[in-house]
Amino acid sequence: VPKKLVTTVAGCADDAVAGLVACNPGLRRLQGHRVVLRSDLAAIRGRVALLSGGGSGHEPAHAGYVGKGMLTGVVAGAVFASPSVGSVLAAIRAVAQAGAAGVLLIVKNYTGDRLNFGMALERARAEGTDVRMVVVGDDCAFAAPGKAGRRGICGTVLIHKVAGALAEAGASLDEVEKKVVAAAKVMGTLGLSLSPCSIPGSKPSFQLAEDEMELGLGIHGEAGVRRMKVLPADKAVETMLKHMTDPSNASHLSLTPGSSVVLVVNNLGGLSCLELGIVAGAAVRCLENRGISIARALVGSFMTALEMAGVSLTLMLVDEELLRLIDAKTTAMAWPNIVVGPATSRREEVPAPAEAPRKPQDEAGIGPGSARAQRVLERVCSSLLDMQDRLNELDRGAGDGDCGHTHARAAQAIQEWMRSRPPPAAPAQLLSALADVLLEQMGGSSGVLYGLFLTAAARSLHGRSDSPAWADAMDAGIEAMQRYGGAAPGDRTMLDSLFAAAQALHSLRTPGANLLEVLAAAVQSAEAAAEATRHMEAGAGRASYIRSSRLEQPDPGAVAVAAVLRAVLE
Repeated sequence: VPKKLVTTVAGCADDAVAGLVACNPGLRRLQGHRVVLRSDLAAIRGRVALLSGGGSGHEPAHAGYVGKGMLTGVVAGAVFASPSVGSVLAAIRAVAQAGAAGVLLIVKNYTGDRLNFGMALERARAEGTDVRMVVVGDDCAFAAPGKAGRRGICGTVLIHKVAGALAEAGASLDEVEKKVVAAAKVMGTLGLSLSPCSIPGSKPSFQLAEDEMELGLGIHGEAGVRRMKVLPADKAVETMLKHMTDPSNASHLSLTPGSSVVLVVNNLGGLSCLELGIVAGAAVRCLENRGISIARALVGSFMTALEMAGVSLTLMLVDEELLRLIDAKTTAMAWPNIVVGPATSRREEVPAPAEAPRKPQDEAGIGPGSARAQRVLERVCSSLLDMQDRLNELDRGAGDGDCGHTHARAAQAIQEWMRSRPPPAAPAQLLSALADVLLEQMGGSSGVLYGLFLTAAARSLHGRSDSPAWADAMDAGIEAMQRYGGAAPGDRTMLDSLFAAAQALHSLRTPGANLLEVLAAAVQSAEAAAEATRHMEAGAGRASYIRSSRLEQPDPGAVAVAAVLRAVLE
């Protein structure tokens, strides 16, 4: 039996209703019944009251649609079971006593729901209440519907909305009933699923192989009309729309080019939101290709079947009046609050921002400075290319074994860049240009970390070339890496080598310091720090997820940094 996060199997329908009411100040529970009503019942005096309901397990239907501008109340049964006659009657009496000008029951076409709501309607009429019932059957699955007719599924939510907007605007019971019946006739829904669902405490309702999907299923875990191999989302959507609109299918919806529709892309409960977005995009494109205009698109979980990993598509043909009713305001929590307007795959994109023009001094360098920079960079690149396998090997213990590849990619990118233009001679421009190359080409977290380091260091060197400027640049680079990367010295990362070198470079701030001697000391400190990472516990980066006893090697990032500094010195 599949796992469920419930308190008790027997109490799950009551607990779900209690949770909804607890979190929503606009809802009240009717004492002694699993009935949810608007908290402002007095507001329906003189207006038509709308009641709906059915089994639990379809959340947010139906209680999520209770509110001003939608339903007055709902009656919930146990999971996938019709509510009792007594509870439906209690709901009718509650709204009648609040002064409603007639009551409309909106019922999904299932035998149990028709019987229980129908019986309650007869008893309420005998008490003198003006009650009518509209039965919604929007399912397009069956080519030849049997005696039971078409099932009521997700399209029922659109009917709640249309009826609610009419009632809120003060329409009479006759008018609401007439318009709702007309709207229900121009609507169709079809479901598709990758999995069955299971009632709490029970086994799954049917079995689907790993590579199968089911077309035309209902919302109670019953199997569909056709089983097929899993298709890509766009093909699956095409198959659904074809079946829904196929004239040889007795329960089809007639769609002609130029028609205007409201589209509902409904999660049957267990599909990821990522997949739902993909299906929604495919549905919009598929309808557009048929010349259909999508006046509105609603995407989300509207009427579910517990945890079924599936989707249903609902189409309702709309004119200006129906669209106004769909757009009317409601306080119901499960109705989406989105900007009103059509859906289209051809939405204009925001133009990409223009890059700031480069300053003249950013242009390629010439002269001895540039040549020296080129020589140093060549040494750094060949050093990293030589170390590729060793760095990968060190990275396998704690990471994904690609540290060498990442650094080699950086080296190749720098070589390529130098072939296209001589590097700038000015230190600030040189580091800034290197940051751009690495951010674009290196990849991985190291690419961004080097980018952060070089960008901050370049800012420090702006308009300076004295020795202390290099110590400041090193500190600024390390500070930026720490601020965004979250590592500190001693966390067994590339920062350990950099930090050790930076401490040695502080001597450059002493007047008369010998640049080469200080640099040599910095390289030695960096190499010693890289070796010392062998005995550290990882405190940041991917290695921090692995128990330290398994990491007998030095950190590859720290080793790479030490090697870069060594190449610069030579």
